[in-house]
Amino acid sequence: MRRIVLRLLRGSLVLACCFASLAAEGSTNRPNILLIVADDLGFSDVGCYGGEIHTPHLDRLGYSGLRFTQFYNTGRCWPTRASLLTGYYAQQVRRDTVPGVKSGAGGARPPWARLLPEMLRPLGYRSYHSGKWHIDGPRLRGGFDRSYSIEDHDRYFAPRSHSEDDQPLPAVATNEVRYVTTLIADHAIQCLQDHAAHHANRPFFHYLCFTAPHFPLQAPAAEIGRYAQTYAIGWEDVQRRRWRRLAELGIARHALPAFETDVGPPYHFPEALLRLGPNEVNRPLPWRDLTPGQREFQATKMAIHAAMIEVMDREIGRVLAQVWAMGAGENTMVVFLSDNGASAEIMVRGDGHDPAAAPGSAGSFLCLGPGWSTAANTPFRRHKTWVHEGGIATPFIVHWPNGIAGQGELRHAPAHVIDFVPTILEVVGAPSSQSPPANGAPPLPGRSLLPALRGDVPIERDSLWWQHEGNRALRVGDWKIVAAGTNTAWELYDLATDRGETRNLAGEKPEKTAQLAAAWQKQWEEIQRVARPDPLTNSPPSP
Repeated sequence: MRRIVLRLLRGSLVLACCFASLAAEGSTNRPNILLIVADDLGFSDVGCYGGEIHTPHLDRLGYSGLRFTQFYNTGRCWPTRASLLTGYYAQQVRRDTVPGVKSGAGGARPPWARLLPEMLRPLGYRSYHSGKWHIDGPRLRGGFDRSYSIEDHDRYFAPRSHSEDDQPLPAVATNEVRYVTTLIADHAIQCLQDHAAHHANRPFFHYLCFTAPHFPLQAPAAEIGRYAQTYAIGWEDVQRRRWRRLAELGIARHALPAFETDVGPPYHFPEALLRLGPNEVNRPLPWRDLTPGQREFQATKMAIHAAMIEVMDREIGRVLAQVWAMGAGENTMVVFLSDNGASAEIMVRGDGHDPAAAPGSAGSFLCLGPGWSTAANTPFRRHKTWVHEGGIATPFIVHWPNGIAGQGELRHAPAHVIDFVPTILEVVGAPSSQSPPANGAPPLPGRSLLPALRGDVPIERDSLWWQHEGNRALRVGDWKIVAAGTNTAWELYDLATDRGETRNLAGEKPEKTAQLAAAWQKQWEEIQRVARPDPLTNSPPSP
């Protein structure tokens, strides 16, 4: 115990000295920030979070940095990205649905809801964006100096809708081999090389957003082939093996939830099932009950998912190599997470699905589906769009040699994407006049995670709150209420012993359930108040 205390004190001293140095010596010593976001990645898809997929670069970051075990997103892509870059709940900035307000995926942020690059620019930062956007407004107007934006989410080999610095680019010819994951990394490397050549005296913020492993499941054939036999054991065995590794890593401390064989995709597209053929299944049925053709088809889908993640990891490695090659590795804070849990969706979009095309090729359009999504989100329940733990729990890795003393340690404090902006503002020493509450903005709901970077300590807060498409949740301490849909009853779980959400305590503790439900409703009312603009100032109404 004495050794642990001394190590924590030593880590706190290192961080305190680092932050004092930042404040004293100006922008040239402020850390660079590399924020990497995956799309539809499951909680246990990465090796250092229990997965069998080959992810050496992310594993190196995790095993030499910090891994958070209870970090949350919003359960969906565009709300998470809005929260990450503004520091607000997505509903507060109209990027998730608020009744009576233009909001959701097509909603526009109010003027006071600035993006992080706008906050960093006065401190000398240059900001770059590479990959998926899914935030409202032009990238350069949002504070970025350079951007390569993928707006085509329906194909990986020849994107048609993409832009550079907010100017449309021609579609990639179908006879070219230009894999989107590589294109995104190429742009990031070009920005970093230019930064080293022309702006080396300034810190950078790079927002690196991969579309992988979001559907359609498409990857180079050679990469898929490496996983050809890996998933023939079925989704139950993959789930159990990941759960055991998570327990060995100290990440999972609860019972493994059973497959919910009655829970399918969040949206039903019967015509897609017909097009995909008899080997597609839209329920996580027992593997033994599938036909041989179905087992082969399903195992191949997971092999493609794994290949997409391995390619993404390799491209992350290329970007990291550039950071170190320019002498910035020690003072770059690298953060990695996913925008939501793995997806149970099954649909056909884009160029359609050719049943004769090789699975994973440009002619196919496959989705992971609920069986493999359950395995990818081990050790939790449900999927993307739900706000049970499987939909909102994400790996969260923080690696910063100059600023973090701990190596390979776990952090168990519950945290949320709303915490990213306040953390970065404190890390870079932003004066209070630069923080978002200026210019008529409401207070940030998140908390700085610096205490958790120093040691495995809780972050003081009242609650964490969720809503997406009627799915609702609130966490206070280790208590969580959650409901799947607007008209469904609240469930209650003690996450200290049951993060798998296997034992609903609502019937045993009706008073606790009612107390948390009232707190959820009160917070929802306050969020709606913030989202509704004053007709004269377009600012939140006064309390």
